[in-house]
Amino acid sequence: MAVETVRWGVVGPGRIAGKVVRDFVHLDRAEPVAVASRSAARASAFAAEHGIPRAHGSYRALIEDDEVDVVYIATPHPQHRAVALAAIAAGKAVLVEKAFTVTPAATREIVAAARAAGVFAMEAMWTRFQPAIVRLRDLVADGAIGEVRAVQADLGVRQPVDPADRYYDPVAGGGALFDLTVYPISFAQMVLGNPDSVVARGVVTPTGVDAEEAVLLEFPGGRTASLFATLQCLTPGHARVVGTDGWIDVPPRFHHPDRIVLRRTGHAPEEIVAPATGGGYFHELVEVTTCLLEGRTESRVMPLDDTIAVQDVMGAVAAQLGVAPQEGPAEL
Repeated sequence: MAVETVRWGVVGPGRIAGKVVRDFVHLDRAEPVAVASRSAARASAFAAEHGIPRAHGSYRALIEDDEVDVVYIATPHPQHRAVALAAIAAGKAVLVEKAFTVTPAATREIVAAARAAGVFAMEAMWTRFQPAIVRLRDLVADGAIGEVRAVQADLGVRQPVDPADRYYDPVAGGGALFDLTVYPISFAQMVLGNPDSVVARGVVTPTGVDAEEAVLLEFPGGRTASLFATLQCLTPGHARVVGTDGWIDVPPRFHHPDRIVLRRTGHAPEEIVAPATGGGYFHELVEVTTCLLEGRTESRVMPLDDTIAVQDVMGAVAAQLGVAPQEGPAEL
């Protein structure tokens, strides 16, 4: 990309987008220049709060904005598909908030479009870019705990049942799966690769979304991941990677930790402190910006094939629980 500064547009000015935008202050060669909402007033308010020069009252207007190089998509999950496909068709890079979509088919559709167009696309799985998680990957790759045999992880929040709340609204992509379970699934896939089998058991609400699930993944060689996520109770949010020569603990909350603890057999525990910059979103923003400046169309840390693999697991979980995610339209 022959530019000196990567210009970002934000689609979906909600709570997470606000947190992400605040981390731009730590970046060089990147700036948010536009925001879009279906409500012009909401877009204007977000732009004023965060010092963004242009506010658009439709997603299409931002996608047609020639001053935008990359679109950060933070709409409800079922809307990701239409916005991402429109942005890619316009030649703009995309950073799509997790979960990437709500169906494996839609994920494959976006990935195929990006690859065919030679346009950068990445899932905004910030966990993989946290400095502490980078250290964990390095330790595993160096054999610090021997052969990895298992991953354990949990993530839960107490979200009282309210049919009017987006967490329990299937049209808004509600349920634990797309907001919470995606984290332990992606963590396990990062460490162990793609599973051979998926077994899921859980609780489905009267509105038709999942409130809780336990997921067992089996990988080649009999390796396993035991995962749990819930909207019904607050859990520690702890993860552990177990190997033949020890284990690595990721203290709560594991999806954005500031430290890990290496416990090698026969050695004293070693705490490795590696805090994130800003609110923690800085690191994924740097990855996208660097990839664009270097002309790369995929991240090596969060490649699209990993996003597909994670979405396939989520699809299997949904099917086994009897949940039918409602994907949004393919066009804006």
